[in-house]
Amino acid sequence: MFRSISFCLIVCAAFLVSSTGSVTSANSVADDPKYTVEQVVESVILVYGSRAALDHIRKNGVERGKITRFNAQGTAEETNYERRFIRGENLDKDQIRLDQKLPTMEYSLVYGKGKLFGIVNGAAFIPRQDAVDNFLDQHHHSIDTLLRYKECGATMTLIGKEQQKGLDLFVVELVDKEKRKTRYYISAKTLRILWLEYEDQVAGGNSVKYMQKFLDYRPVQQTWVPYRTVLFEDGRQTQETRVLTITYGIKLDDAIFQTPEA
Repeated sequence: MFRSISFCLIVCAAFLVSSTGSVTSANSVADDPKYTVEQVVESVILVYGSRAALDHIRKNGVERGKITRFNAQGTAEETNYERRFIRGENLDKDQIRLDQKLPTMEYSLVYGKGKLFGIVNGAAFIPRQDAVDNFLDQHHHSIDTLLRYKECGATMTLIGKEQQKGLDLFVVELVDKEKRKTRYYISAKTLRILWLEYEDQVAGGNSVKYMQKFLDYRPVQQTWVPYRTVLFEDGRQTQETRVLTITYGIKLDDAIFQTPEA
């Protein structure tokens, strides 16, 4: 049975204060120099299911749902998707296949060995640069990036504590080995990641500010998963992903992550 969030928070509180032997409220952790960013993030990992459980349970899986994209005029386009994955030693070694079904066509984006290619009508193709950027950004700027910071060799800084819209938040900045920066806003009450922010350059060299909000958290096989994710670009909503079903531990054939010619 999935452990209750209250039990997890009790364990995390014990973890956060274990070095001092005294109890300190979560809201004071970010301001106390005797606590480190590792202690805060390791507590987040424990709430999401623990490093060992995440590595074992989420080793592979299948996720199905709907993606709604909004253009500059606000027109929406809905896509059914299926995402299959095999977890690697780090994010760069993950294998991911994202099958998408639009009203007029079906195609797949496949990621493996640090490279991304597409498949349509049984033939491989090179995806458009904006599709590549969108896929890789959401892979490298993600919840998993923080939960797997050790495996990915990332460095972190505890920026401090903020209060926004009545929420007490821990703010953590992560920098990966490629110097990509992601800032995470973590609930001090539940230790779940509520949203993340990052910047990236698009065609023409312009810098765009991105924000991903994570909503509707639900327990899945003893881990927490947000069933709704909303992406904003410079404050404008451009994409919403809704998970319908997700199952971990399903055996997948490596062949689905290879080019059709392989």
